[in-house]
Amino acid sequence: SELELVEPEDDAALPAAGTAAAAGSSGAAAAAASGIKRTRTYDLYITYDQYYQVPRFWLVGFDEAKQPLRPDQVLEDVSEEHARKTITLDPHPHLAVSAASIHPCKHAEVMKKLADTVSSGGQEFQLEQYLVLFLKFIASVVPTIQYDYTMSVGGQ
Repeated sequence: SELELVEPEDDAALPAAGTAAAAGSSGAAAAAASGIKRTRTYDLYITYDQYYQVPRFWLVGFDEAKQPLRPDQVLEDVSEEHARKTITLDPHPHLAVSAASIHPCKHAEVMKKLADTVSSGGQEFQLEQYLVLFLKFIASVVPTIQYDYTMSVGGQ
């Protein structure tokens, strides 16, 4: 039709979803054939832990087919140093799902050390920098997740 945006002979265009299904191929097979790399995705949640009085970071993972990951699969994406020590599987406080969480028992101590490091570098640590610094701390625990930082803390 006139309104079709993709030319049928365009080699770079992906086949329409109905075309792959009609041909009897699965989404994973179609992705492999097209050269598209499918990856796991995570929904990231930050809540406030009343007991420890710090932010708590939650990971809910999904595979390439958007199905929830098993706990052992989530641990594959966490640094080995932290996988069995600080990652716990707990019910999320606001969702009806069990989620991997970086246990908050040491957050206050670690965040204090990081803030002191920023301050010792000659910069004053601003309260509004806390969340960015917290995400940098989390990135050391979950190195496979890439964050888009729009501000730096302590010249890091």
